[in-house]
Amino acid sequence: MSFRLQPAPPARPNRCQLFGPGSNPKLFEKMAASAADVINIDLEDSVAPDDKAQARANTIEAIGAVDWGRKTLSVRINSLDSPYWYRDVVDLLEQASERLDLIMIPKVGTASDIYAVDALVTSVEAAMGRTKKIGFEVIIESAAGISHVEEIAAASPRLQAMSLGAADFAASMGMQTTGIGGTQEQYYMLHDGARHYSDPWHWAQAAIVAACRTHGVLPVDGPFGDFSDDEGFRAQARRSATLGMVGKWAIHPKQVALANEVFTPSEEAVAEAREILAAMEAAKKAGAGATTYKGRLVDIASIKQAEVIVKQAELIAG
Repeated sequence: MSFRLQPAPPARPNRCQLFGPGSNPKLFEKMAASAADVINIDLEDSVAPDDKAQARANTIEAIGAVDWGRKTLSVRINSLDSPYWYRDVVDLLEQASERLDLIMIPKVGTASDIYAVDALVTSVEAAMGRTKKIGFEVIIESAAGISHVEEIAAASPRLQAMSLGAADFAASMGMQTTGIGGTQEQYYMLHDGARHYSDPWHWAQAAIVAACRTHGVLPVDGPFGDFSDDEGFRAQARRSATLGMVGKWAIHPKQVALANEVFTPSEEAVAEAREILAAMEAAKKAGAGATTYKGRLVDIASIKQAEVIVKQAELIAG
């Protein structure tokens, strides 16, 4: 382990982030009643330019009026290259209740983008005397964003989570696809005449996970566009979970249960992790640094792996 220890990420469940447009307030109560851990009210891509002001007003009212329970409540503001984002920030922090937990910053390309929002948020918070400090989450959606992913992850102590936005990321990279996440038909290898499909998002996800884990930020997988394809969603989510991501977006209510299913450790996995910890504890008492469990070697590194699963289960249960 490096002398510089990895800071712990926020201790909260983040299995599913459910999105809904701020321009459709009829959805807010349903979102609040869902099983999602995080609610994201959107002021950006799902809201037409002529509806931006009304969507912002709807959102500000709902933050204080709707019972969001114990969910993490986040609002995605407009991108920094738009004329809307500064008003999103100012109005949210001047007019909305302190029930708001996070601001999601889309299309982040460099640490300077985070600095700009942080400066504005800090100033408004001071002016308004807000006692609860707003956290940030960001979306990596461009070639610049993935190129600067580690400096972005380290940009602000407000930063809690980072997601991959597959659609805009694909466009920025010049990828020949209109798919949003998942397997891409033309991304394959041939072996003995048979097609074997790889994951075109793998390297970007791995880079995000590494940057997030280095700086104590939650890595989250973004949207899966085909909400009629449950098995495709599950497959993408399982790959993300295996890489170290803690959750996934839901752009349709039916995807909430799928995300929770994948990112909640199974009873079998938790039981096995506890058994590994118990086996290593027994080995430690016997003066050994390693032992065998079900025919395989387990050692100190195995403890760390098992603790990840147990802690995740305990966090969700709590």
